[in-house]
Amino acid sequence: MQNLIEKTFLKPSESYWIGSTPATDYPSLKNNIRTDILIVGGGITGLINAYLLQREGFDVVVIDSFRIAMSTSGHTTAKITSLHDLKYSKLIKNIGRDGAYGYGRIHEQAISLLENIIGENGISCDFSRQSSYVYTLDEKYLGKIEDEVRASELLEMPAAFEEALDLPFQVKGAVCFKNQAQFHPRKFLLKLADIFVQNGGHIFENTTALDIHQDKQCKTSTRNGCSIVSDKVVIASHFPFYDGGGFYSARMFPERSYALAVKAAIKLTGGMYISYEEPSRSIRTQPLEDQEQLLIIGGEHHKTGDDDNEQEHYRSLIHYAEDTFKAIEVLCRWSAQDYTAMDEIPFIGHITGSKLNVFIAAAYQKWGMATSTVSAMIIRDILTKGKSEAEEIFTPSRFTPAASARNFIKENLNVAGSLISGKIAALPEDIALEPGEGKKLSYNGKKAGAYRDMDGSYYIVDATCKHLGCEVRWNSAEKSWDCPCHASRYSFDGTVLEGPALKPLDRLL
Repeated sequence: MQNLIEKTFLKPSESYWIGSTPATDYPSLKNNIRTDILIVGGGITGLINAYLLQREGFDVVVIDSFRIAMSTSGHTTAKITSLHDLKYSKLIKNIGRDGAYGYGRIHEQAISLLENIIGENGISCDFSRQSSYVYTLDEKYLGKIEDEVRASELLEMPAAFEEALDLPFQVKGAVCFKNQAQFHPRKFLLKLADIFVQNGGHIFENTTALDIHQDKQCKTSTRNGCSIVSDKVVIASHFPFYDGGGFYSARMFPERSYALAVKAAIKLTGGMYISYEEPSRSIRTQPLEDQEQLLIIGGEHHKTGDDDNEQEHYRSLIHYAEDTFKAIEVLCRWSAQDYTAMDEIPFIGHITGSKLNVFIAAAYQKWGMATSTVSAMIIRDILTKGKSEAEEIFTPSRFTPAASARNFIKENLNVAGSLISGKIAALPEDIALEPGEGKKLSYNGKKAGAYRDMDGSYYIVDATCKHLGCEVRWNSAEKSWDCPCHASRYSFDGTVLEGPALKPLDRLL
């Protein structure tokens, strides 16, 4: 009899949110067009921005390099919360009480705005208010939990200390934020896209932005040879395809994490949970149509491209689901990629202080379901009122050397090390691979990546990333080539899966 892990790996990885909703089929851009505001990226950031700006009377166009709501927004755990790990004690230290208060306040407003959008439009997306928890199983972290509760209460956040949670294990303590929320992100976003288009907006899929040429207006060029002239551009593409002199590749770092959708014998009454200590464990419920309950279990994060056996992360989560919740079946497994700014505050606002027609919203540190709406509120207010009360907190032009220093040194030394080691590493000439296996090798004198599919066909690509020239590494769990420097990801045949790279890897065979 096959065990749960063996059964799980018989199926390819797929997000539950994507697998339980229909595919989209918006057209690609065929002609040059003009609009008031171009939004690049059709995830939750792009679509929320589009919806709010359209309501303000702007003509808005959304483009996506693939299909909308398929990238990060389709691979989330979908918690809508202002409790971002143990954030507020750090914020008070790094940006002061007023800045920390503004960060929390606008995230609380964002949750309410999302609820209002869902209610006003009658969007059926499994939205429910839930309490959110960060807990610890280790006595040595209890002081940090208590400090976070005190900091959050000082900032008037809905915080409380809890000792007993609705979990099948005892915790040492937890910070609780009441009245947070969860939903099915794709059900929400696909309906929001429908509403946007019905009200005169335009969405173009399979339309990749390549560059922005700025004068009095912006002219955005696309891979298919068309251009879009607009007064403003909002870059909502997760990693900015256009840097604008903001040096974002050196100011944010990527991580991958993993998730399961599980049917289990142990049920929960609700709540959204994440552990403070490593390995991280994220837990929430998701209702099914037959009144059954799914558990969404996540964690196991690591720097993109820095792990040689991603399959083990899935195995660890499956073991955890079996041991803790008596998992019966794993319906879906998937992974996600998220970026974090060096000072751990998202970038929202003008891409630089001199390029005021281009906006960016990025580096959400895994909390994008609420922060995406924060970005839309800030950008809307700047465009309609000339300023936002929260603008200064999130401005991409901020200078925070003390808060950024440790992460900046660590991550950029990691990039330098990956770039150098990839160039000098000796590679085997042997091309023998098992079906479904990929590895680095030397092919006709070049550093290459080879993959053999289940039918026995070989795919060999140049292993040099098209972004800044680092050497990609094989991801066994997702069957992809991942760059350890700035987290570009490519399919086994070299097709771009995630930026910042815009061009595919060269095919050698």
